[in-house]
Amino acid sequence: MKRRTCIGKLFQVLILACAVAACAHRPGSDVLVPVEQSGSETVVEVFSATNRASRSDAPGVFGTNRAARISWEVFSVSIPPRHEAGNIEWPMGEPDPSKSFAIVGRDELTAEAFVNRITAGHRRRDVSVFVHGYNTRFQEGLFRQAQMAADGDRDMAAILFSWPSTGTLRGYAADREAATFSRDHLVDLLAGLARDDRIGNIMVLGHSMGGWLTMEALRQLRQTGQHRVIDRLEVILAAPDIDIDVFRAQVQAIGALDPPLIVLVSTDDAALRMSRRVNADRLRIGAIDVSDPEVAAAVAGGDVMFVDISEIQA
Repeated sequence: MKRRTCIGKLFQVLILACAVAACAHRPGSDVLVPVEQSGSETVVEVFSATNRASRSDAPGVFGTNRAARISWEVFSVSIPPRHEAGNIEWPMGEPDPSKSFAIVGRDELTAEAFVNRITAGHRRRDVSVFVHGYNTRFQEGLFRQAQMAADGDRDMAAILFSWPSTGTLRGYAADREAATFSRDHLVDLLAGLARDDRIGNIMVLGHSMGGWLTMEALRQLRQTGQHRVIDRLEVILAAPDIDIDVFRAQVQAIGALDPPLIVLVSTDDAALRMSRRVNADRLRIGAIDVSDPEVAAAVAGGDVMFVDISEIQA
């Protein structure tokens, strides 16, 4: 049986992050410009692997266009002294490290340097890979992974896989296409991590549409015979935006995982209600009622653990 250290350390952090309501303020790309530290904050490293193209009019800013190759980078993100677990203290105007999340350093890397930086000073290091969901801008995914890193196990390397979401409510269909476009890139990231003996356990956290992308990547790994890569992974899906029949087919194609696939579900998830409306009222797996015998029977047969977080309050 595979060790379950990653899931044990990050499970509550992920639930808390999902339970906290999103704020109305959405930071612009200017928050990616590094500022000076104040000296009182905590700093966490977030490694970024993205197939977003850098904007030609703003170097260093990742927009919504798609890139043929992954860009590798590491960000130093400061966490303010009065940070509350599960929350992101968003910058209001120019980031102030004493009051808000802020970027205090960033370095571009090569693919080789990416893993070398992750494992520097470690004989073997566990990692978590966060795959964000629909309607998410690069900086939002980056700060969310920083929050989970700050609240969780800081010995574990935090990696963001940021695919080119449009970051708009009206971009649902475009986001689905962008997620499909990103499948090969996520496969390459996971396979590269799994092949390196300096990398320990690999936790993959797929949220919303990122859950669909994660499952598609696992399916592709299985179909291309990369079974050893799958054996290195521990997977949690949070409110995954996946059609219930598609999910069953994915689970059947992927097969049993060890530890089992964990799916956090919530019957009152607003984003999944919207998704169901635009998908001809097709039930999403992340919004199932696990207490309903008919629903439970419909998703039975796979080695999957469902956890209902509907009653958890932020």
